[in-house]
Amino acid sequence: MGRALAGLRLPREVREVRRRGKYIVFALDRGFLVFHLRMTGQLLLGDAPADGARLALRVDGGWLSFVDRRRLATVAYSPELDLELGPEPLGDLSWLPGALGRSKRPIKAWLLDQKNIAGIGNIYAAEILFSAGIDPRRPANSLTPDEVERLGVAIREVLTEAIAYRGTTFSDYRDPAGNPGGFQGLLRVYQRAGEPCPRCGTAIERIELGGRGTYFCPRCQR
Repeated sequence: MGRALAGLRLPREVREVRRRGKYIVFALDRGFLVFHLRMTGQLLLGDAPADGARLALRVDGGWLSFVDRRRLATVAYSPELDLELGPEPLGDLSWLPGALGRSKRPIKAWLLDQKNIAGIGNIYAAEILFSAGIDPRRPANSLTPDEVERLGVAIREVLTEAIAYRGTTFSDYRDPAGNPGGFQGLLRVYQRAGEPCPRCGTAIERIELGGRGTYFCPRCQR
């Protein structure tokens, strides 16, 4: 998607900044500047460009710097916004039962597929499934209507709470002011393997599912 920025003269006016899934989209007077912070990217506001910035934009009152010490994050310019993503998780979820019913994939893998539903990452998928009481290995089409309803509620509640606490920081993530997120202190299962489940006291387990570390309570999640 989009083009590399080297040698590209960008339009100067930012008309709107919005999120689409995990992407941060700057709508310019011509085209779009699209960021994906991944595990290590940061967008920082300051009086001057940040040290090591891959890109620095002059904005009202200072500079917005795109920093990524491990170079895992991406930024691209695109004349058109052509992101291929599923519906937003905080919008209308009336489509969810039908979509789940058409898939035999493990529900955890289904949630992480951005073409199914946009914006849910590994941390939040684990927390959502714990909140809903659903085993991450279950086929998506095996969920009962009650479980699908619980899943929809959990998606909204977990993501809304994570946004209120400004996200999760284990190492690199910072908000534009340089402050870490606060949701890591509220995680129930993610990276808590061997610790007691906050509901039943059973030890949290960690497995590999679809190449991703997956945390769950073997007693509470069925």
